[in-house]
Amino acid sequence: MAGQGAAKRRYDPKRRIAEITTATEKVIAERGVEGLTHRAVAERAGVPLGATTYHFATKDDLIQAALQRSVDRYAAYLTDWVAQRPELTPEQLVVLLTDALMGSFGPQRDIQVVEFELYLAALRRPALRPVADRFIELSVNALLPYVDPLTARAAAVATNGLTLRGLAGTTPPTRAEVEGILRRILTPNPGLPTPPIADQDTPQAPESPETPS
Repeated sequence: MAGQGAAKRRYDPKRRIAEITTATEKVIAERGVEGLTHRAVAERAGVPLGATTYHFATKDDLIQAALQRSVDRYAAYLTDWVAQRPELTPEQLVVLLTDALMGSFGPQRDIQVVEFELYLAALRRPALRPVADRFIELSVNALLPYVDPLTARAAAVATNGLTLRGLAGTTPPTRAEVEGILRRILTPNPGLPTPPIADQDTPQAPESPETPS
C-alpha cells in the first residue's frame, strides 16, 4: 500500500556502508581483529548478512574500511589540535604531547586499542599498509609547524612506540618517563648538526593546520 511504502526508510548505500563500518569497529573493540566476521558485523549493525557481504566481500575489506575511518578521524583530530595551538615552545609541546599519550592509557584506552589493532592488521595484510602509513605521516605533518622535519619524524615514531608499549605492556610508562623521552627528542641541541632540508620523501607541513588520540 502507498502508506506502507512511504513509511519505509529509503535505502541509502552511503548510510549503510557507514553503519557497517561503525559496527566493524565495535566488533573489533569487543572481539579483536581475529574475532571479526561478517555475521558478527551484521548482527551489530542490525542489517541482513547479505548487506555486509554485498558492500564488503571479504573480512579484509571490512578491516580496510574501519582502518580508513580511523585514519580519517585521526586526521580531523590533528587538524583541530594544531589549529588551536598555532605556536608552541618545545617545552609546551612536550607537556601537551605527554598529556595526549597519558590519555591513551586512561580514558582513551579503548579507542586506542581498536586503532592499534587496525594498524597492526597491516603486518600480515600488505594491501592495508598504504592506509596504515598515514598514521605516522599525519603525526609528522602535525608536528612540522613546531619543529624541523627530522625531529618531527623522530617524535612521531617515539610517540607511536610509547603508546604501543603502554597498551600492550603490563604497566604503561609513567608521565615522567614520557616527558623525559619527548624532551630529549624535542629540545634543540646546539651540539648537533642542523638537520638537512626536507627532501621530496619528507612530508610537508599542511597548508591548513592539521596527534595523538
